[in-house]
Amino acid sequence: MIITDYYRFQKLQGQKSKLRIDCVASSESYPPMEALRNKEGALFVYLGDNVYTRAGNERRADMALSRGCHISSIFNPDTEQPYWYGDFNHTADALLFVHKDANFINGGVQVGAVVECFVCRGQRNNRAQLYNLLCDGDLDEEIEAVRKATATF
Repeated sequence: MIITDYYRFQKLQGQKSKLRIDCVASSESYPPMEALRNKEGALFVYLGDNVYTRAGNERRADMALSRGCHISSIFNPDTEQPYWYGDFNHTADALLFVHKDANFINGGVQVGAVVECFVCRGQRNNRAQLYNLLCDGDLDEEIEAVRKATATF
């Protein structure tokens, strides 16, 4: 399997932060993500503009995940597709994202937005190719298997 871990984030109603998305389901199996849980066991991140990286000759990321520091740059190659890709900072791991209603309204993530994060350990150098597999539907079976084996909070 290419996909090793799964985290489902959602923009919940009534949050003070406009960019916060909370983990509502996960495989609870990816140590770098699990390290971000607070004392109560809650996991949340912020989805927003990429203010963390500077691009010289390389393409600058469209967005970023953060939590006090940069977690991942997020690339959105095709705005017509509900998919993004990135990599977890300081690891060799690729991230694939499937999103629904993840629009920015009045400077914040739309309430009800869902961002699913699929971790592909050791695949950082293949993230663009994995994105293409995702768009072509070649990862659909793996995605469904990971979703079914997930703990919901």
